[in-house]
Amino acid sequence: MIIENSKIVGLQAELADLDEASAKLGFIRWQWEYYRATYDCKLVHKESGSDYYLRFNVRALEGKLEQKDALLNIEAVYLGKATFPHGLDYSAPVPESILKVANQKLEELKKLLA
Repeated sequence: MIIENSKIVGLQAELADLDEASAKLGFIRWQWEYYRATYDCKLVHKESGSDYYLRFNVRALEGKLEQKDALLNIEAVYLGKATFPHGLDYSAPVPESILKVANQKLEELKKLLA
């Protein structure tokens, strides 16, 4: 699921600031290369035991991701159900409780980056 109304798409932040703010909310910068990265936050649906991942992508506007002052732009936000052995199903239905937590985390991230 692409989260269209996340209100963080287009936000810009330096790498050090984005890493600090996102880590406070449980995000981890997993995949990255010199000019783009993916941040993931694991959300567990207690009723079903299923794992969901809230993910956002960033791209460097200035500098490279090995520089703390690199300026990053948030490009897209996704929510997907984890699949075995590794992957995300973006078309799987998302429980309302997971969607609510995801939206809260995105709102908190927006506030931390403002």
